[in-house]
Amino acid sequence: MKPYGRAERVSGLIQQALSEILLKSIKDPRLASVSITGVKMTGDLKLARIYFVTSGHFSSREDAAAGFRKAHGFIKNSLARELELRYMPDLEFFYDESIDYGMHIDSVLKRLHNEHEPDHPTTKEE
Repeated sequence: MKPYGRAERVSGLIQQALSEILLKSIKDPRLASVSITGVKMTGDLKLARIYFVTSGHFSSREDAAAGFRKAHGFIKNSLARELELRYMPDLEFFYDESIDYGMHIDSVLKRLHNEHEPDHPTTKEE
C-alpha cells in the first residue's frame, strides 16, 4: 500500500504552486496577506478545496474571498500551466477557521489558568 495517494500528492503540488502564484503573480491587495493552509482533493481529482487564512483584520476574510472569486480564472490557468496535469480540477476557496478556533481555545485556557491562580504565590519555609 502506498503511503500517499495521488490525491495527496496533487494537493501538495497545488498548495506549493498556488502559494508561489499568490506571492509573485497576483497583485490584488485583497490577497496580499493571504496564506494557503491546505488543499483537499476529492478522490477523483476533479475538485480542489483550498483553505486559506488572512494575517490582516478579522473582516478581511470576505475581502480575500472576493479576491479569489475575481482571480479564479487566472489562478486556474496559472496552475494548469505550472502543474501540467491531464485534467485541471475545479477550485473552491474556503476560509480556514481552525486557526481562529485554536486561538479561542488558547485564550479560554489562559483565562481559566489565571482564574485559578492564587493572587500571591506561597513559598515554603523549611
